[in-house]
Amino acid sequence: MTSKLQYEFKRKLEELEKFKGRGTELITLYIPPDKNIADVASQLRSELSQASNIKSKQTRTNVMAGLEAILQRLKMFKKPPEHGMVIISGVVEMDGKQKHITEIIEPPEPVPLYKYHCDSSFYLEPLKEMLREKDLYGLIVIDRREATIGLLKGRRIETLSRATSMVPGKHRQGGQSSVRFERLREIAIHEFYKKVGEKATEALLPYKDELQGILLGGPSPTKEEFYEGNYLHHELQRKIVGLFDVSYTDESGLYELVEKAEDVLQELDLMKEKRLMNRFLKEVVKDGLAAYGEEEVRKYITLGAVDTLLLSEDLRLERVRYRCPKCGKEVEETLRFKGESQHVCDRCGVPMEEVERRDIVLELSELAESTGAKVEFLSTESEEGAMLYNAFGGIAAILRFKPD
Repeated sequence: MTSKLQYEFKRKLEELEKFKGRGTELITLYIPPDKNIADVASQLRSELSQASNIKSKQTRTNVMAGLEAILQRLKMFKKPPEHGMVIISGVVEMDGKQKHITEIIEPPEPVPLYKYHCDSSFYLEPLKEMLREKDLYGLIVIDRREATIGLLKGRRIETLSRATSMVPGKHRQGGQSSVRFERLREIAIHEFYKKVGEKATEALLPYKDELQGILLGGPSPTKEEFYEGNYLHHELQRKIVGLFDVSYTDESGLYELVEKAEDVLQELDLMKEKRLMNRFLKEVVKDGLAAYGEEEVRKYITLGAVDTLLLSEDLRLERVRYRCPKCGKEVEETLRFKGESQHVCDRCGVPMEEVERRDIVLELSELAESTGAKVEFLSTESEEGAMLYNAFGGIAAILRFKPD
């Protein structure tokens, strides 16, 4: 499940992705944790020397300013941080104005490469790769009529392939001996299993190094026959972590398989979110220890009544604080990201000034943590996370108690 640090990292990348430069003048510098800072500075001074030859005066000025800003930042480091760092610098459009920004990003995972990059946008692909779901499971549901193969990627279930069989039913056609009919039927079943094994191998083998395991579902004895017959590629066969009874073998069977495999998937985000939302919904149904909506949840947080705060990581709201320049009175309100509002002081009748603007997810999570509450971030990619966002406004809480 997304942590607060991951959430902040994701929001930072979203912000940087919006910035555009006029030419190839936005600099991105990737420094791995084992890179020598002196070597980096030496290369940048060489780039600075070459940048003086850029024909466009504006691009030349901006690139040189960006390089000089990065060199100044590097003086603060004797060696890179634990995971290395990414430094971005350049002139970007902000609120209709041009502004030079220089920022140091310390990512949640080690920087994988050393790279100096100049373009009209910041080079963020290696950082985005760090946000990819790491938990990957193969899914196979099979009976003697059909099979469906899929992937469980973190919270999402994706169908990859399907197969249908020509296996005859249990009742033989007239004129055939039961022994001959059964032999033909067994051959057809074997051929179908081979076909499913080939389709599953084709679909899942490209992921073999990333797969945490493969879940196999279906009625008995089909799934056992498929497993014991070693119809999968040997590298996939050994990744089967459990066999589960499921009733369906179409796409809905993949979802049923994930449900049945809950013990195996205990630590997967999908199951954590399911358990949290089930706990919350039980309290909602009985009008018990549950609250939702910003106003109500904020009230319970300030009273210290929140046990677990549930936040949608897709919320794009900001908490904005205004102050009267004359008497100092303050008011707060929640706006859509980058939204604007005006306030007039009811004491002095003068326009109030904006003094602070914060991402509401971070603001509420810090407020909750200060009272000892747990904070959980849910993604709309799961059914439960989508329900939190769409039905409850993306802000909900399981309470310790309900104050009078």
